[in-house]
Amino acid sequence: MRPDHRHLLLLIAIATLARLVLGWGLHLGIDESYMVVAGRGPLEWSYFDHPPLSWWMSRISATLTGSEASLLVRLPFIALFALSTWLMARLALLFGDYKAAFWAALAFNLSPVFGVSSGGWVLPDGPLDATLLGAAICTVHALRSGAWRWWIGTGLCFGLAMLAKYTAALSGFGLVLYLLTTPNQRRWFVRPQLYVAGLIACAVFTPVLIWNAQNGFASLAFQSGRAAAASLHPFGPLIVLAGEAAFLLPWIWAGLIRVWLPAFRTDGRLLAFLAAPPIVLFCVVALWSRQVLFHWAAPGYLMLYPLLGIWLAPKIWAPRAGWATAGLLGVVAMVVMVLIRLPLDLPKDPLLQARDWTELRDAVADSTLPVVGTSWADTGKLGIAIGPGRAVYCLSPDEREFHFRAHPALGSDVLIIAPRATLAQMQARYAGNFASVSELRRVRVSATEFTIFVGHGLTRWPS
Repeated sequence: MRPDHRHLLLLIAIATLARLVLGWGLHLGIDESYMVVAGRGPLEWSYFDHPPLSWWMSRISATLTGSEASLLVRLPFIALFALSTWLMARLALLFGDYKAAFWAALAFNLSPVFGVSSGGWVLPDGPLDATLLGAAICTVHALRSGAWRWWIGTGLCFGLAMLAKYTAALSGFGLVLYLLTTPNQRRWFVRPQLYVAGLIACAVFTPVLIWNAQNGFASLAFQSGRAAAASLHPFGPLIVLAGEAAFLLPWIWAGLIRVWLPAFRTDGRLLAFLAAPPIVLFCVVALWSRQVLFHWAAPGYLMLYPLLGIWLAPKIWAPRAGWATAGLLGVVAMVVMVLIRLPLDLPKDPLLQARDWTELRDAVADSTLPVVGTSWADTGKLGIAIGPGRAVYCLSPDEREFHFRAHPALGSDVLIIAPRATLAQMQARYAGNFASVSELRRVRVSATEFTIFVGHGLTRWPS
């Protein structure tokens, strides 16, 4: 075995072990809890927030293991990122040597938005990364060889990427731009391979279209509505770029930008075009929308790591920078794992949403009333705290996926659980939904006081 192969396998093994420790040591976050709890029950064609691939993965894992423990529902995502690391190295090897492939894989793992969140959390980004990397590898081989098997693989991988997250379509648009602007590649527009690949991708994406057709295209409307114009924000693009730099680590982000623009004139032109739509689009949208999240452009930066690996490989300072970055991430991870297990005596617990609210389980054990949260985020956290044996509901006009689940029957009483809430607030908020609202008890979760209310005689659900 080549030393470079051993180094890559050692990187995958160490990084996977670190993610297993994080998967055990970190409680489920807001989005993770929401996906696990809202995804309980039979598998659906798709879901409100995102296409179904990540929902299926977490649900199947919970079903097979019989548990929603953080490590167990994260296991498929951790395993998939090990594959993503290998795919990143394979993609880099199509443009550089083995040393460049190793550095591309290492930088990929050291970027928090990839190596931490996509690498081991219950989110759609992990499946998106793996399938987009597969699509890029197949595309390079398809364009170089013209072999049908690679075009079929391109269509299949792009379809799976769209089955993970809608933004995968932007990378497909980047491929089209590359073909249009590269004279010796325009021939593919008069050949069947490109269109067959597109049809395969659309066929794989069919479950999402079926779900949307059955539910008034609610998911597509929700996601497209997040880019709706509100008001002019001239500094929006700069804020988004700064946020992306923080998520990637500023020095890694700077390296990615450093290799991106020159790549349009080199052999890495395809990767530069695949990267362009997500990076550029969300900067533009930020001019009029404050709803742009910093990780949305990650699929664009994903395609630049092979180029970054080529640039880093000969740098004598790269090993020291790699060790320093790994050490920084390790210290931060250990501090967070310790803090979430310590009760913080603060006016407002900054880690509340990162904790499991297990203290609430005993607080509702003596009641058989349905449990409801006052937002989709809190409902997910409540569902994890109380456990899978008891249904939870979202008492909010913005229910997200909970809207498509069963609701308590009219006339029934429910337990309403909310952090830092008063009886007067609940009575005013739900005056049109219950005959009356009363306070039952208060429970402390770390430094935060939760109040359990009883909503008497449900008259109308908020949605």
